[in-house]
Amino acid sequence: MDVYSRFPVTLVRGEGARVWDDQGREYIDLVAGIAVNVLGHCHPAVVEAITEQASRLIHCSNLYYNEPQAEAAKLLAETAPGDLNRVFFCNSGTESMECAIKLARKCTGRTKFIAFEHGFHGRTLGALSATWKPEFREPFEPLVPGFEHVPYGDLDAVEEAIDEDTAGVIVEPVQGEGGVRVPPEGFLRGLRELCDEYGALLIVDEVQTGMGRTGRFFAFEHEGIVPDIVCLAKGLGGGVPVGATIAREEVAEAFEPGDHGSTFGGNPLACAAVVAAVRTVLEENLPEAAARKGERALELLSEAEDHVVEVRGRGLMIGVEVGDGDRAEEIAREMVDRGVLVNVTSGDVIRLVPPLVITEEELETALTRLVDAIAGRSG
Repeated sequence: MDVYSRFPVTLVRGEGARVWDDQGREYIDLVAGIAVNVLGHCHPAVVEAITEQASRLIHCSNLYYNEPQAEAAKLLAETAPGDLNRVFFCNSGTESMECAIKLARKCTGRTKFIAFEHGFHGRTLGALSATWKPEFREPFEPLVPGFEHVPYGDLDAVEEAIDEDTAGVIVEPVQGEGGVRVPPEGFLRGLRELCDEYGALLIVDEVQTGMGRTGRFFAFEHEGIVPDIVCLAKGLGGGVPVGATIAREEVAEAFEPGDHGSTFGGNPLACAAVVAAVRTVLEENLPEAAARKGERALELLSEAEDHVVEVRGRGLMIGVEVGDGDRAEEIAREMVDRGVLVNVTSGDVIRLVPPLVITEEELETALTRLVDAIAGRSG
C-alpha cells in the first residue's frame, strides 16, 4: 500500500554503522532504522542469538512458558530502577503504548489522559489518540475520547489540566518524531510530583529514547525518577521486532488473565534477541559511549549553527532544525549522494539517531559531510 515516502535506494546489506545498496554503494547510516539498530546492523551477538534460537524453537503461544521470555523479562526487571519489575511483551512501540493505556485505565478506574503537543506515541487508535500531530489524527477521527494535549515542558499547563479523573500522564523524555525536543531540567520530576498528588500514573514512552540512546539506559534516569509504566520497543531487540511494557508491581497487579494479550508477543526468537541486545548494551557500557559521542557530535555540528535555527539533542539523539521543510528534505536527499543516510522529522528537523556503536571516525566523516551540505559546500 502506498503509505511510505521512500528514498530511491534499495538496501541489501549492513554491518555496524554502514549499509550497502543493490548497486554496491556504501552509506554511513545515521537513521539506524529510526533508532532501532542501536547495536548497528547484524551485530554478532544478536545474529548468534537468533540463529541459535531459530534452530531450537521459533514460536510457541503464551499458553505455555518459554525460557527466552522469562530470561528477557528478568533482565529488564533487573535493569529498570525501583519496583519496575513486571513486563508484558508485544511486537512494537504502538502496541506497548496500547498496553500502557489499558493498564492505566484498569488500575485507576479513570479514563482521562494528558499527553503533549508534538508528542508521538503510535498509529493504532489508542496510541494515536495520545499522539498530537493533527495530520496523523484527523483522517481517523473520532478517536478514543479523554485525551488532552498541553505544551511540552510546561508544568503549569499540566497542573491546570490534571485532576482526580486523570488516569495517566503520557510523556516522551525527549520527543523524537516531534523534532528531538529536550524538556527543561526538572520537568519529569515535576510530572512525577503532580501524578503522585492526584493519584495518576506517570507513563514514560521510551520507545525511541531507551536502550542507552540518550546516555542512560532509560532517559528518565537523567532526572532520577521512577515512572509507573514504561514503554519500550525499537532498539529493544537489536533490529528484531519486539516491544515491552514495564510496570511497577502494584500497577501491574490490576491486570488479570484475559485482560490483555498478544499472539506473537514474547515469542522465543524475539526474546532471544532482547537478551542479546540488552546484555550487549550493558556489558559494553553503550549508554556512556552514546553520551560521549553525542557531545562530540554537537561539537561537530556547531560549525553549521550559522546556517540553521538550532542544533539540539541528548546523547546520540540529535535534531538539526533548518527552519524550512523543503530545504530539510533537499538536504536529506543530497546526503544520499554524499554517502550518508539521515531523515527529516517534524517538517524541518534533520534527525540523527545513529547506532550507538558508530565509530568516532564514522561519526566525524558523516557529520562533516552533513555540515558541508547544510552550508552549501560541494563535497
